[in-house]
Amino acid sequence: MARSPFPNRRPYCFADLATVFPKQPNGLRETPPACMVCHCKTECLRAALNQRGGEQVEAERIDRAYKAGAMSFLDRWSRKKTLHQKRMARKGKK
Repeated sequence: MARSPFPNRRPYCFADLATVFPKQPNGLRETPPACMVCHCKTECLRAALNQRGGEQVEAERIDRAYKAGAMSFLDRWSRKKTLHQKRMARKGKK
């Protein structure tokens, strides 16, 4: 794997959710192969998921788990409520 000549620099697409974790035609999200070789992929994906659109990704994951039977109704409700509270707290901070 080639190392970046600038290990402390972030690429232009850093934390852009639509670029680093796009929704595929089948409805699932997948990291592109180009991101897998990036020197800051873990930091980038974490930053992307901690931004405003990250809550939507988490909501999609919760809904898939509920539909698959891997999560109870109350667990789904609780997690969705927590996500809603995070959204409201983020709006209140701005």
